[in-house]
Amino acid sequence: MTNAITILVDADACPVKDEIYKVAARHEVAVSIVSNAPFRIPDSPLVRRILVDDSFDAADDWIADNADRSCIVITADILLAERCLKEGASVLAHNGKPFDAASIGSAIATRAIMADLRAGMDGIGGGPPPFSKADRSRFLQELDKELVCRKRR
Repeated sequence: MTNAITILVDADACPVKDEIYKVAARHEVAVSIVSNAPFRIPDSPLVRRILVDDSFDAADDWIADNADRSCIVITADILLAERCLKEGASVLAHNGKPFDAASIGSAIATRAIMADLRAGMDGIGGGPPPFSKADRSRFLQELDKELVCRKRR
């Protein structure tokens, strides 16, 4: 990848694609929408669709293989976030929470604990809280902030 900023989106379950398109257009930043299912994307030279096969983790593998210091990765997948951080990318969750070197270890540990708890409850469990307007707003603010910081570097 080049030194230009690129946003890589783990898109199959991403609830903030429209927000990404708007912020990216305002900052004139390229966006790669990575998924294993086709869906509409804006007709824009800044947005490209990367359609991967439906094998397990194909989208994650493509994103991790293409992530570098020039990228901002958007994903809720903690293990993908860890892989991308190792490549030097910035990573934001869909709710605007940044993943970084200081927080990824505890996020992975919490994920493992929750998986164990769910397994011990015979599939009974909650999952994440519903996506809210506050999550959407926080995401917009964090993505904009990250882009402004990167442009100043």
